[in-house]
Amino acid sequence: MRNRIRDGHEYSDSQLVRGCADGDIRSQEILYRRYFSFAMSICIRYTRDENEAMEIVNDSYMKVLDKISEYDPSMAFKNWYGKILVNTAIDNYRKNQKYSDYLSISTITETEENEPEIEAELSANDILALYSYLPASCKVTFNLFEIEGYSHDEIGQMLGVTASTSRANLAKAKKMLRELYYRQFSLARKSNE
Repeated sequence: MRNRIRDGHEYSDSQLVRGCADGDIRSQEILYRRYFSFAMSICIRYTRDENEAMEIVNDSYMKVLDKISEYDPSMAFKNWYGKILVNTAIDNYRKNQKYSDYLSISTITETEENEPEIEAELSANDILALYSYLPASCKVTFNLFEIEGYSHDEIGQMLGVTASTSRANLAKAKKMLRELYYRQFSLARKSNE
């Protein structure tokens, strides 16, 4: 009879972290799989596509393994890993900033309506599709401020810009998302009526 490979649910995060610190490959694999979806959900928000997000997930996990001895067990592993993911994504953004090729804010035109009516039922894919059009600087600033909860001063320090530049990037991101939403969903809905 063939032995079933255990999925790792019987191990706590702290047990897996100890195993990783001891160099146990099985613990490393289980911990990676356990937090893969969480990691991708963070990284995809900072990248152009899934391949780039996957690269950041893998780079981040290598950092986790390198710094596992610095992990403070009084802190939730997920929070500690989340910070590493965000910092690695920001490092990637800074490294690739000059190669960004996104929709320019100048291509967004004013609409007749100031505030389009927002549907409550957007799928995650719809949101990511809109989000993918943002310039990298706006996307990163939006993530850090609206999702991660950093202040504009903190964002400025992380990205090497002023707090006012961070505020401007956030305002551009929100304006572009409203306009993109209006063009892609509100106009499509009106044409179907």
